[in-house]
Amino acid sequence: MPDIESKLKELGFTLPESVPPLFNYVPYVTAGNIVFVAGQVPIGGTREYKGKVADDISIEDAQRAAEQCALNILTQVRDAVDGDWSRVVRCVKLGGFVNCHPDFYDMSLVINGASDLMVAALGEKIGKHARFAVGAPALPANFAVEIDAVFEIK
Repeated sequence: MPDIESKLKELGFTLPESVPPLFNYVPYVTAGNIVFVAGQVPIGGTREYKGKVADDISIEDAQRAAEQCALNILTQVRDAVDGDWSRVVRCVKLGGFVNCHPDFYDMSLVINGASDLMVAALGEKIGKHARFAVGAPALPANFAVEIDAVFEIK
């Protein structure tokens, strides 16, 4: 596997620094050859993405928020494999939550921001994943998006 950070740089992205959890959990857990990444919110970039999607924040900005969540996920995966991207076998699943009203139905469009980045950074074979995208009446600190992930490693 190529160096993911170089690929991200080509795409115009940089992995943020790891953000320590503010509450009683860890950012990822490795169990055998599986890494479970805790829900990541869109922090660490140049903007904050807060509020209800399609009300306080546009779908396009929410997609950028999902991209930032994906970058944060990749930061946790990098830490889980001690920077050795060759250990990453596959992104198995993303789970996306979108802060929205009950009559909003475009959660999949929002979470595509993260899915598209995973495939662009990791390639089709490693980056294509199973996924869910659901609406939520509220998310921590009023963030627009939260995404968790499962990765297979060796």
